[in-house]
Amino acid sequence: MGIKDIGIYVHIPFCVQKCFYCDFISFANKKEIIKNYIEALKKEIEYVGASIMSAQNSEITTIYIGGGTPSFVDSKYIVEIIDTIKSNFRINKGAEITIEINPGTVTKEKLEDYTKCGINRASIGLQSTDNKLLKQIGRIHTYEQFLNTYEIVRNVGFKNVNVDLMLALPNQTIEILEDSLKKVIAIKPEHISVYSLILEEGTKLYDLVENEGIRLVDEETERKMYWKVKNILEQNGYNHYEISNFAKNGFESKHNLNCWKQKEYLGMGTAAHSYYNKTRYSNTDNLEEYIENISEGKNTKIVHETQKETDEQKEYMLLGLRKIEGVSISKFKEKFVQNPIYIFRKELNILVEQELVEVDIDSIKLTNKGLDLANLVWEEFV
Repeated sequence: MGIKDIGIYVHIPFCVQKCFYCDFISFANKKEIIKNYIEALKKEIEYVGASIMSAQNSEITTIYIGGGTPSFVDSKYIVEIIDTIKSNFRINKGAEITIEINPGTVTKEKLEDYTKCGINRASIGLQSTDNKLLKQIGRIHTYEQFLNTYEIVRNVGFKNVNVDLMLALPNQTIEILEDSLKKVIAIKPEHISVYSLILEEGTKLYDLVENEGIRLVDEETERKMYWKVKNILEQNGYNHYEISNFAKNGFESKHNLNCWKQKEYLGMGTAAHSYYNKTRYSNTDNLEEYIENISEGKNTKIVHETQKETDEQKEYMLLGLRKIEGVSISKFKEKFVQNPIYIFRKELNILVEQELVEVDIDSIKLTNKGLDLANLVWEEFV
């Protein structure tokens, strides 16, 4: 048996304040619990490492520290987390190690600590270059603060940087979005992610839309925004490799690509999800319960699915259609022996008739019309 590539995701659930659109498991005003959380997190890493690495056939190829706002906590904690992972897992020499950072929470000293412990990719949350929009969606920073952060990130030595933008924000116009794109392109990050706003129940933005009349961008404008993003970024040398992600050659996110290729990953921290041995499971999303369970050696896992081969095949298709190159027929057959064109002939016939996917002897991938309706296309395989 060859060496198994595995990713690690570490969840840091703390923020200065929760963005108005955010429905991730994250907490503001919990500074007093950070130290205890980090101690529990390190114990979980040790437990999982002892279990996984005993098989002696696994290697960590990507580490992703997300949140929340990982750059909000003291950098010594991030260093301790990375050191604990290195002590308990076999790490590939070329591993991609990413940390999410937000302007307004990071300093030169923090960034230097990150690079010294081996973090080699920074993902900066910007969302828009329009300060009025940033305030309306609950961001704690301005565009100018982002530029300052970006400059420090470069100066301390990061050579692989992602910038996050959002489209379809309330009061956002195509012109505002285009201005944001041009300004971000001008500073030459290696990777740009552009996500559509998804209005989630329970968020502050949802309440503002429901009760205070804040209007969202209509569906037609959102689609125009998406194609504007695609065209501008491709014209400027960014490869559109996944529905919401664009990268300069060789700088695609390895961590996310591995997830879309259905490779295994281990989630550490409250609410973190894992996929291992065909099982999807997560930790409790109750912060105090997570700390208590780990500290007392109790089980903190919630199993969501143990896949049969048919489940695995459907999910492989669902994830693969996120990639612009689509699902490789030969790679599907390599993993499952059978041909996906035959297995999913009924679903594919419907999707081809609707001009949502195109099928040839090499691949199955979304058409331009399919990109517009991506979520609907995926549901055909659920």
